[in-house]
Amino acid sequence: MINIEEIRKKASSWLGDEFDEPTRNEVRHMLENDEKGLVDAFYQDLEFGTGGLRGIMGAGTNRMNRYTLGMATQGLSNYLKKHAADPSSIKVAIAYDCRNNSSYFARVAADIFTANGFTAYLFESLRPTPELSYAIRIYGCDAGVIITASHNPKEYNGYKVSWNDGGQVVSPHDKGIIDEVRSIKSVSEIASGGNTEKIIMLGEETDKRYLDEVLKLSLNPEIIRRNAGMGIVYTPLHGTGYKMVPEALRMYGFNNVWSVEEQSITDGNFPTLRSPNPEEPDALSMALDLAREKKADLVMATDPDADRLGIAVRKPSGEFILLNGNQTGALLTWYIISQMKQNGTLRGNEYIINTIVTSDLLDRIAEMNGVKCYNVLTGFKYFAALMRDLEGKEKYIGGGEESFGYLPGDYVRDKDGVASCALTAETAAWAADRGKSLWELLLDIYAEYGLFREKLVNVVRKGAEGAGEIRKMMEGYRNNPPAEIAGSRVVRIDDYLSQLSADLVSGTKTPLLLEKSNVLQFFLADGTKISVRPSGTEPKIKFYFSANTAMSNTAEFDKLWKELDDRINAVIAALNL
Repeated sequence: MINIEEIRKKASSWLGDEFDEPTRNEVRHMLENDEKGLVDAFYQDLEFGTGGLRGIMGAGTNRMNRYTLGMATQGLSNYLKKHAADPSSIKVAIAYDCRNNSSYFARVAADIFTANGFTAYLFESLRPTPELSYAIRIYGCDAGVIITASHNPKEYNGYKVSWNDGGQVVSPHDKGIIDEVRSIKSVSEIASGGNTEKIIMLGEETDKRYLDEVLKLSLNPEIIRRNAGMGIVYTPLHGTGYKMVPEALRMYGFNNVWSVEEQSITDGNFPTLRSPNPEEPDALSMALDLAREKKADLVMATDPDADRLGIAVRKPSGEFILLNGNQTGALLTWYIISQMKQNGTLRGNEYIINTIVTSDLLDRIAEMNGVKCYNVLTGFKYFAALMRDLEGKEKYIGGGEESFGYLPGDYVRDKDGVASCALTAETAAWAADRGKSLWELLLDIYAEYGLFREKLVNVVRKGAEGAGEIRKMMEGYRNNPPAEIAGSRVVRIDDYLSQLSADLVSGTKTPLLLEKSNVLQFFLADGTKISVRPSGTEPKIKFYFSANTAMSNTAEFDKLWKELDDRINAVIAALNL
């Protein structure tokens, strides 16, 4: 229940001298003229989750601003000091994307870290998330932060924390940092008086070292040389990929690359976009127009912090089709494994990583080629944790998740849109060398490994009331699970909150070995899989649907795709989504 008087009291505390004048003016306006805005800004504290902060920018405890960021930075600093043998030797890397206030927030964080006695490695200008991960690793940093809200709308910004391996923080550090951040009760606890002498600026030298690692991923340089003129259109969607992706493609040997000029201008207002999200078809519309004009074969887009990739490919008819994240992941997984196998570089200890809501096609490709596939919870922090556990024992060669994030190498420990662009282009060159498009290659993969159809439905519920609705939806599915959906019996339920898998046919329950998480999965008798989870970064609940069938040849694709589509749509309708 919202207590408006408590909220007004909480907001009034932001009128003190410790807050700057613009902040006080904004709070004063909400107190006098905007009760709804006041509630949304102060009904809770912006939660510092396992990945950091993300929220709408503005004044308030539930907003992204220099004070909520400052308290998070001080909490992280306190945790680092408690776990360092010599607190004065602590090093933290800082990067930021194109969003409004990102460079300012990065400087605020650097000042607080140096005020705590740390050395801050601060990028001189905006850089992709994967390069931050790389910098943490090569400079021996204890942690890193990037100021980004990934693909969220322009009103958002965020503060993502990575650990000393370059991966997002996991247990026990995630919970430890969260506890330290929550223990900061006042902005007066934030260290002030930053030391500029302890800020080391990062620039072209780090770029070169990172791009050299991207280049090492190439599996068939000779094929690229034969297809160097393949037409490629790329758009950074106003974000950090504007420089690094074209440079990576040039280093690989591609010489017919066009960038969308209007979207190569870094701008946190994203003026040419409804949403800077490569999952959204609208985001690639300008790139597609340019590709038609230039008669290009491949279109690629990265999100504002260049850790995610969306692509469009030509069909034999000449029209472009947007691939979903599962399809791009399948192409990259198949290419890496097949070429390592052909080149004789598979040693038998290689593995890929998939997530429990990503296509099982990735598992099947790996299994049928003698490569191990590990499934983890959603989020690349779980990729990094597993890679750390297996380092020196098994060899990571690739992996990804359906939300357009892939990591084709192990020199960073986060999604890498720059490397994914380069390797996707190489995959297209390999297909072209055989007279095929990427679309035709994907159909060949379906014919060999099975046709998999996936869909994602997002149910958005904003604000304080929305958060409550999402909780009730999850409780309803958990406490009163459906016995059948769209005429097909539910035969198994995996509940990652209770960490139990219930076989409804035999009545047995077995433990789920992954970390506890608010995820439910329903498996139907006809092979359909439904996964439900609240988003960790946005006000929405996500429904993932998957169905598959055998496909003996590519001519069957249209018929079978429609059958799978109809099956999934029936399930969506049955759930009233």
